[in-house]
Amino acid sequence: MEKHVLGLELPTDPRWVDIAQKNIGDILTDHAYCEQKAATSCISLIVQFHDKQKLVDVLTPVVSEEWDHFGRVVNELKKRNLPLGAQRRDEYVEQLVKLQKKGGSRDQQLVEKLLMNALIEARSCERFRLLWKDIADKSLSEFYYELMVSEAGHYKNFLSLAKEYADPQRVQERWHEWLVQESEILKSLRLRGDRMH
Repeated sequence: MEKHVLGLELPTDPRWVDIAQKNIGDILTDHAYCEQKAATSCISLIVQFHDKQKLVDVLTPVVSEEWDHFGRVVNELKKRNLPLGAQRRDEYVEQLVKLQKKGGSRDQQLVEKLLMNALIEARSCERFRLLWKDIADKSLSEFYYELMVSEAGHYKNFLSLAKEYADPQRVQERWHEWLVQESEILKSLRLRGDRMH
């Protein structure tokens, strides 16, 4: 899951894990809503692009997996006698949404959405890897290993779909632009241990 696999330009500050494990209730709550939003995002893509059969076929099982992850994160909260809590503002995703190119063909709009989703999955996968490797709680470490593997698969799904509906070389070039801009977003955001992103 190093840079050459996920493509991320900027690794997460290693201090994030230490801060996160001190705020594990907040992290789990934020993580639960990230899974809910991931499922919702896939449903939205299926509804908007129902005529793209491959997209429907690939993303339908992802919806189930993301919703299953939501339930599993809620169970991790219950194990610790912690409430789900309210959804928090996601500054990271808000900034990513602004990077989407407006206009263009329907397929170009789809590619933008797919690349944004791929990037969120890649960053989530990277954070899950950090939790798996460095968190002191062994059961959570195992939990995050499983989710890391799953998110890596989702990241690849979104990138493959983007290349299905546009010229692969152009998609790769656009993907690189997303990666560079995402690294700038990360630099601009305060390091927080109560958010997954």
